Amino acid sequence: MPKNSKVTQREHSSEHVTESVADLLAHQEPVDYKRSVLNVTGETWDKQKEGDEDLDAENRPAWNSKLQYILAQIGYSVGLGNVWRFPYLCQKNGGGAYLVPYLVLLIIIGLPLFFLELAVGQRIRRGSIGVWNYICPRLGGIGYASCLVCFFVGLYYNVIIGWSIFYFFKSFQYPLPWSECPIVKNGSVAVVETECERSSATTYFWYRETLDISNSISESGGLNWKMTLCLLVAWSLVGLAMIKGIQSSGKVMYFSSLFPYVVLVCFLVRGLLLRGAVDGIMHMFTPKLDKMLDPQVWREAATQVFFALGLGFGGVIAFSSYNKQDNNCHFDATLVSFINFFTSVLATLVVFAVLGFKANIMNEKCVVENAEKILGYLNSNVLSHDLIPPHVNFSHLTAKDYNEMYRVIMTVKEGHFKELGLDACLLEDELNKSVQGTGLAFIAFTEAMTHFPASPFWSVMFFLMLINLGLGSMIGTMSGITTPIIDTFKVRKEVFTVGCCIFAFVVGLIFVQRSGNYFVTMFDDYSATLPLTVVVILENIAVAWIYGTKKFMQELTEMLGFRPYQFYYYTWKYVSPICMAVLMTASIIQLGVSPPGYSAWIREEAAEKFLFYPTWAMAILISLIILASLPLPLVFILRQFHLVSDGSNALSVTYKKGRMMKDISNLEDNDETRFILSKVPSETPSPMPTHRSYLGPGSNSPMEMSSAPNGRYGSGYLLASTPESEL
Repeated sequence: MPKNSKVTQREHSSEHVTESVADLLAHQEPVDYKRSVLNVTGETWDKQKEGDEDLDAENRPAWNSKLQYILAQIGYSVGLGNVWRFPYLCQKNGGGAYLVPYLVLLIIIGLPLFFLELAVGQRIRRGSIGVWNYICPRLGGIGYASCLVCFFVGLYYNVIIGWSIFYFFKSFQYPLPWSECPIVKNGSVAVVETECERSSATTYFWYRETLDISNSISESGGLNWKMTLCLLVAWSLVGLAMIKGIQSSGKVMYFSSLFPYVVLVCFLVRGLLLRGAVDGIMHMFTPKLDKMLDPQVWREAATQVFFALGLGFGGVIAFSSYNKQDNNCHFDATLVSFINFFTSVLATLVVFAVLGFKANIMNEKCVVENAEKILGYLNSNVLSHDLIPPHVNFSHLTAKDYNEMYRVIMTVKEGHFKELGLDACLLEDELNKSVQGTGLAFIAFTEAMTHFPASPFWSVMFFLMLINLGLGSMIGTMSGITTPIIDTFKVRKEVFTVGCCIFAFVVGLIFVQRSGNYFVTMFDDYSATLPLTVVVILENIAVAWIYGTKKFMQELTEMLGFRPYQFYYYTWKYVSPICMAVLMTASIIQLGVSPPGYSAWIREEAAEKFLFYPTWAMAILISLIILASLPLPLVFILRQFHLVSDGSNALSVTYKKGRMMKDISNLEDNDETRFILSKVPSETPSPMPTHRSYLGPGSNSPMEMSSAPNGRYGSGYLLASTPESEL
């Protein structure tokens, strides 16, 4: 042994020397712990199993480049909600004033929790099941709950991609098929389809041609074969993108993440050149400051932040688990969070530039229709010609002239004005018609595009963008299922991925029957919101209060090579759990105050009507929430009462190539602390730069460890603290 080793020094000195196992083994040949006298597990050595563990630790798939990883995270977090949910919330909740609570909550809730998920995934290098089994075995149900929620969301999310695929292929014709109402023959007379005439061409095409929707959720109506084929294509695309894991999905991300930005920029440039686009943007960003004091606005902003970043699904953890240990995940979290925010703002500009154009078109149509009514009243002497201002020219009637004429008639004919049936035709009223979700993408936006020059081109681009946005999010959602299952149960990646897609397609047939849209609404509203809120709260508590914020911050310092800001210490420890608890309480209250229901399309009335869910549908709705949350208490009870092993009796450590690797995914907190950390962590050889460990506000010394015998065996051995051996 070299003369400068601590063991040699101790032999020639009377001074007390504190050392760890890493010090003792630093100059020895690689030792297999299971075959040495250090084996305290009682396990017999299994060469095959040990070789598999080493291979898994050493040969875990990795991203080809940092760019590929960032694009994957952006593709996952930037989804359909940025395009059709954020603009609606922005308009509904005060325009530009809504950006203030959204940005505040993004900083104090979104960014810290996003950083937390990136950090634990990168540190432990496992999917959501393995990560939470490691941090707190009794809360291991978090990973299983995340997988279930991902499955529920993936089921209906891919249906939306199927709808986009249908519109995409229908866009290759001129004029667009939803630009005019169809003509039907009634005997020898050709008439406009009644349902279309009473609604609009785009509304009719969506509800009748695309969905062929039934009048209620109780009327199944059988499968819609067109949507069934589109759903099959959608799942085939997801399966092909996922078949080789990140080797295949990572390459897909280059296109699916970047293409939507190309389309959004093109739409923004084209939209700003449209007449009335400025009206839409001005309306959008005119702040209604009184809205900032409304608690409902803050609740909706918090919910949007929560879902925009994909927190709790497990996709963030899955993607980050393929990173190198020294990757700067703090930079990644900040970058992706704010790219997500600016994408939402960009999409809002695009949406309201186009809707401003549409509002002007609809307002002009209103003016023309009502001007014809006034001319009819003038010709029949119902109205006097003296009521018409002299400068008004009916052949070139502007909205301003019509509004002036409207006010005069309303003043003079005050007692009989309603009988005339005249509309105000205010641009503001058109702009205030807020739409979201499918109503925005498949009705309002498609109607606006029918007025574009070269409308088929813009329609193809728009729906190809929706397909890519959906595909990026679906890859992340499916990774939230496949990565933890493959890591935990060691199943074959290709077989499991194909089997998962086939099973999801079969179950997803419920969404492509004629009443399928109502089930999409049910799953979207209730399958994820409450369970995911509980999941993220427990994630936060597991890291900040059970594992320990100080300990976690110390390990982040070792992993990143620099000390994270104290801001994260306080947000993880106090701010985020409190805010998330308030959000969960508000969500529960909202469920109680607003009875669950859905908007049904009534064919005979050619209009939407709000209906309450029947008893059997309520049972499905409640079952979704319970099923998604069930793993949380179930795993806790099983492990609390030792009905299943949590792995805390097994400590498997191997030394290889001068460093330590371990698998202690289920140690109790005290056992873990005493086994893993040495008294002097800084003495451990580490590839990380030298630094001062951050132990939380007010701490100025490394964590003191108990000198009592370690673990339940009292073996007295202390293992070194290295980046590979912690968290």
